[in-house]
Amino acid sequence: MRLYSGYLKPALLYSALFGLSITINGCSFSDSSKSFSDSTSSIISSPSSVSGKSKKYQNEVADYTMAYVKSSAPTADYNVFLKGLSDIAAKEGVTNWDQDSATYTGIGKGLKKAEVEGIAYETYKKNFAGGDAKKMQDIQDGYESEK
Repeated sequence: MRLYSGYLKPALLYSALFGLSITINGCSFSDSSKSFSDSTSSIISSPSSVSGKSKKYQNEVADYTMAYVKSSAPTADYNVFLKGLSDIAAKEGVTNWDQDSATYTGIGKGLKKAEVEGIAYETYKKNFAGGDAKKMQDIQDGYESEK
């Protein structure tokens, strides 16, 4: 029994040390992952650079829309308009601009700046949005937010 008891003590000691090592490393990992998590969430939750970029993009779209509408009123070529939007998006690094609500909000702001109203507004809104209800709502939101 003495041999078994002598073997058991080192085995328990090694197990305890291994468990302590796991616990210490676990805390260290937990602390570093918490730190990483905090850093990541602060980057994600502080949208200042993203919103600044989005705001700039919206304003460029609004200015382009206003200029386009004022210069081509009765003979609007929507393909030319869309090409211009695509160029602005590429310059600003916006991908999937045709699915980005900032694009359509900017269009609405531009229509308001161009003082488009009534049937002309509804026609532009429907055509610029391709009849898509969500895009038309984004245009409406931009139009209503512009003073």
